Amino acid sequence: MMTATFQGQLIARAEQTIYLEGNHYFPPNAVEPPVLTKSWLRTLCVWKGIARYRHVSAGGFRASNAAWSYPLPTPLAWQLKGHIAFDPASGVVIGEEGH
Repeated sequence: MMTATFQGQLIARAEQTIYLEGNHYFPPNAVEPPVLTKSWLRTLCVWKGIARYRHVSAGGFRASNAAWSYPLPTPLAWQLKGHIAFDPASGVVIGEEGH
């Protein structure tokens, strides 16, 4: 079971994630809904498509643009559709539950 925590608070938990390019992509239903808020930031990955970012908030803290997903990925990355990854540099800790 993979988890994501921010400021000591669990924000995502999934039995299975997609591990790609050093990031765990969590299924959308694995992320606690009130944790993410929309951001205007977008980036382009040549082979995955346009990433849309979200701010992460928990425990009274906020990390700007700390999560991203590919709502309409390219055919090469279709398995990522809607999955959410978190930026470890923002303070989000990804790990296996119990470790």
